[in-house]
Order: sequence, then structure tokens, then C-alpha cells
Amino acid sequence: MGDLTDSHTPSSANSRQVPIREDCWSEDATSTLIDAWGRRFLELNRGNLRQKDWQDVADSVNSLHGLTKKTHRTDVQCKNRIDTVKKKYKTERARVSASHGNFVSSWPFYARLDELIGPTVSMKKPSSPPLALPLPFRKTPPPSAAASSAIVAVSQKRPAAAMEDVSFRRNYSAAAAAAAAVALSEEEEDEEEEEEERVSDDEEAEGEGMSRLARAIKRFGEVYERVEAEKVRQMVELEKQRMQFAKDLELQRMHMFMETQVQLERIKRGKKSTPSGKAKGTFSSLFPLKSPFCFA
Repeated sequence: MGDLTDSHTPSSANSRQVPIREDCWSEDATSTLIDAWGRRFLELNRGNLRQKDWQDVADSVNSLHGLTKKTHRTDVQCKNRIDTVKKKYKTERARVSASHGNFVSSWPFYARLDELIGPTVSMKKPSSPPLALPLPFRKTPPPSAAASSAIVAVSQKRPAAAMEDVSFRRNYSAAAAAAAAVALSEEEEDEEEEEEERVSDDEEAEGEGMSRLARAIKRFGEVYERVEAEKVRQMVELEKQRMQFAKDLELQRMHMFMETQVQLERIKRGKKSTPSGKAKGTFSSLFPLKSPFCFA
């Protein structure tokens, strides 16, 4: 990112290659970004850009430099890059101001940033002249001849150095007051810009939080729906098993009842066809060992 560094390290064949960040900006891409941002910045009367404006700026940059995935920029990356450029400009401007005009910035974007956000922008804003209070009219008597001659004599004796010192002090006070006013206006503009950016970030964070909450509620609904469906399926399966068990139990009961009736009928027939003394042996031979009935 050679546009924001003051010194350049000479390259050699044996030197290790420095790894390049994926969000590294070239000088051409930065120049395109400043042009796109500057146009939108002036269209908004030097106001802060919204998310839609940053997206338009990103589209302008990507149309010329976003040919690959690594060089494709998002609106957030463009905003962060402009913030970095602003900080670099403030550093350069402080060096120029401290040198009293002896230092000339070699940063290629200094002049363009100075036209957009420099102190001359705030000084160009028209300001209404201060209203002076009317002085009360007072009729003064004409001075006498002796007093006039004394005033002339004193004014002639005043040294020229005193006049020059008073003029210098006046000019210095005026310059100091103008510089203080410019610094105060810049600080107020920076504070307003930071406040608007903070509000915009809070709104974006709030929107992101609402989106996350909506996705969480949706996932909870899907899980609840699957649990309820599984409960219904298990209830249906249990009901089927209960009905099958009741059916098997009823069939088994009917089978046992029929077998009992058959055995009783055989006993009755056996008593009629055999003598009473042989009935016991004949009766026991009619029933198998697996019969549920037992007689003494």
C-alpha cells in the first residue's frame, strides 16, 4: 500500500517477499475510490454517506478494479479505506502547518483531500459580518490651541518601533484568532461526523441483531415442528401396537374357551359310556398333561 507510506524499502533479489493482505489497496484503486467518494460527498453538501451511497462507491471501484475476487471491494472496505485516507491527510496537514510553509507533502492524494475536507473549505463558507453597537452621539468641544500643540508634540516624539510593535501585535492577534476559529470549526465538524457515523453504526448493529433474532426464532420453530411430528408418529405407533395386542389377547381367550368347552363335552360323553368304577381312569386318559385343568 505504497500511497500511504512516507518511505520506500528498496527491493532486492535476495530479500524475502512481504505477504500481501487480501484487502490491500493499490494507488489506482485508491484514486478511483477518492474520486467516487468525493463526487458523492459534494452531492450531499459535504455530508456523511449512507450505506446505499457507500454501495454505489464500491460499485464504481469494482467496475474498474474488481476484476478478481481479491480486488473486489465491499461498501465496508471502501468506508474503512476512506477513514484511513482521512487520518493520513490529517497527519500530513499537521506536518505542513507545523513547518509554516517550509514542508511540502509528497503524498499524491494530499491536494485532492485538501480540496474536499481541508481548512480552506470551512474558511470559504460565507459568514455574516458582526453587527456593531451604535455609539452614543456626544458633542465634544473643539480642543484649544495649546492642547493641540501638546498632542502634536507628543505624537512626534513617539518612536516608530512602538508603532511597529502595536501593528505586529494586532496582526498576530488576528491570525491567532483566525487559526483558533478554524481549529474549533474543524473539531466541531469532526465531532459531528463521528457522531453521525456512530449513529449509523448503531442502526446497522440494531438491524443485524433483529435479523439474528428472526433467524433464531425460525430455527426454533423448525425444531419445535419436528419434535411435534415425532411425538404424533410415536403416539400413532403405540396405538397400533395396543390394538394389535388387544386383538391377540382376545383371540387367545377365545381359543382357550373353545378348548375348555371341547374338554367338558368329552368328559360328559365319557361318563355316559363307561361304568362309574372305571370313570376315574377313563377321565384322566382324556386329558393331556398340557391341559390347564387338574382333577384329584
